[in-house]
Amino acid sequence: MPSLRPSGRAERPLARRRASVRGWALALALGATVSVGGCRFSPYKFQGGGLPPNIRTMAVLPFENDTPVPELQRELFEAMRRELQNRLNLRDASEAKADAIVRGTIVRYDIDVPVGFSSDPTQATTARRQLQLVVDVAIIDQGSGRTLWEKKGLTAKGEYAEQNEAGGRRQAIEEVIADIIEGATSQW
Repeated sequence: MPSLRPSGRAERPLARRRASVRGWALALALGATVSVGGCRFSPYKFQGGGLPPNIRTMAVLPFENDTPVPELQRELFEAMRRELQNRLNLRDASEAKADAIVRGTIVRYDIDVPVGFSSDPTQATTARRQLQLVVDVAIIDQGSGRTLWEKKGLTAKGEYAEQNEAGGRRQAIEEVIADIIEGATSQW
């Protein structure tokens, strides 16, 4: 026999209350799933950024190099070719067949920006250095000739330990690529 509450109503058994709570939770979960899944068939869609749908292939051209560091051009080209196509979900193509091309110029490369100094006053060497890489870059739709995204003076920095300039250069190149991807995907 159910026990009586002070108000005089009979209390439901614990198993029935749990089943009721489970039922409500299941109904809420099912409702949320149907409403989220239903967005797919709605005329309104949530779309992220990206390049126009006609852009399926891309050619990354070697950047002109206005700096005295010849290996910088090759390192930037290889990293951009690999990362841009992977992260923008595009296929590689030759310049003649690509839907879009990426071209640019390496404007400046400064490597001797001291960041941290040694605590030993008898040594005048720095413990950390910073380099700065500046590029002008454009992504162009080959079909229309329209510039999809362009940035002049795109600046990236890389910190490195003394004698490890290559590590700082890789860091700056990664930052340039991330900025290009962010810029290209935020335009649409």
